Amino acid sequence: MTPPAAPAYSSPLAKAIAEAALLRGSFTLRSGKTSSYYLDKYLFSTRPELLGLLAPLFAERLAMVQKRLNVRVARLAGAELGGIPLVTAASLRTGLPCIFVRNKKKDYGTAKQLEGALNKGDVVALLEDVATTGGQALEAVASLRDAGADVKAVIATIDRLEGARENVEREGLVFEALFTKRDLGVSE
Repeated sequence: MTPPAAPAYSSPLAKAIAEAALLRGSFTLRSGKTSSYYLDKYLFSTRPELLGLLAPLFAERLAMVQKRLNVRVARLAGAELGGIPLVTAASLRTGLPCIFVRNKKKDYGTAKQLEGALNKGDVVALLEDVATTGGQALEAVASLRDAGADVKAVIATIDRLEGARENVEREGLVFEALFTKRDLGVSE
């Protein structure tokens, strides 16, 4: 019997993310689907050495989106909780202010769902951690749009290749991903 082939990674960063965050077993995803693997975003998004390498990649993809759409993004956004460290790192790299999108309005203090300054008509790009169907990203986009943002794109760290691109693009948004599951050596 031949042992399984070693995973093929697209880059040293993809390998580092897979080594840090790829778990095998039986997992129920946010979408309700069951999967034999899980990409634990907190195992890569809490590591400064990986965030430091992801930030310039987000900046590059953002520049590509702006050029493609001939727009200037005014703000970056990230959804609670996994998107917060990613958008913070990208904000530090790009110099663009960021917005944190809560899953629901808080019921105390200012009772806001969005944290950070947002002006009506601001062009926004949402940064996402792991995209499966795009459900959480689209919920965050809806909250941003309700507040007057002109959301143009969703840029995910990892696309699991399970419909996120199609669902996001169906909403008139550009979808980009820094990596896909294949880049991380994941095959089911």
